[in-house]
Amino acid sequence: QAALKALGWETAVGKSFDEGHVIGVIKDFHSQTFDQEIVPLFMAMRRPYNKHYGKAIMKINMDDFQNTKEYIEKTMKNVVPLAPYEVKFVEDSYNQQYKSEQKLGQAFNLFTLLALFISSMGLFGLVSFTVIQRTKEIGVRKVLGASILRIVGILSIDFIKMVLVALAISSPIAYYFMNNWLDDFAYKIDINWWVFIMVGIAVIMIAFVTISFQSIKAAMVNPIKSLKTE
Repeated sequence: QAALKALGWETAVGKSFDEGHVIGVIKDFHSQTFDQEIVPLFMAMRRPYNKHYGKAIMKINMDDFQNTKEYIEKTMKNVVPLAPYEVKFVEDSYNQQYKSEQKLGQAFNLFTLLALFISSMGLFGLVSFTVIQRTKEIGVRKVLGASILRIVGILSIDFIKMVLVALAISSPIAYYFMNNWLDDFAYKIDINWWVFIMVGIAVIMIAFVTISFQSIKAAMVNPIKSLKTE
């Protein structure tokens, strides 16, 4: 199809060119990675005098793969007994082309989990420090009738605000660098806005769980002990 478009032909079957005549047109397919456009291509039938062996691409039923494979091997040995024979899945060939991207994805996943763990531990320590500083305030609020939920909300709001500020700063930066990376591909997806919303919700939930653990613990302490704290 790409060759048809490049040559400006509406139909191709029956037309001739230097390498022969056209017997059919197949749909465009990716033989290279998605960072390269599909280029015009023609595929020629093997000449009888051509001693170079190529590839045979077959679509098979995977329900009985072993018997199918044995049948193909037997047939190939009968037809071209001297030709080297090696079976490969097209899927594996495509995966091999994206090996570097797969490794990059695994590295990003690892560092993301590590960053989440470190930031959660840092947030946990910061909340613990804040709770110690505001122990008497928590006791006074409990004496005045504040519920545990209200105290948790008061302690959490400042940290949630910081998380929202961090998201507001990091989201445009992440979008910029991800978009630049995708620009290297001739065929790519668009980054949807809802991805950042989902990430933001997930980060806020992780932060809230981290904050709530220490906040609830502080809110459940007997207010008499809190007021006696120096």
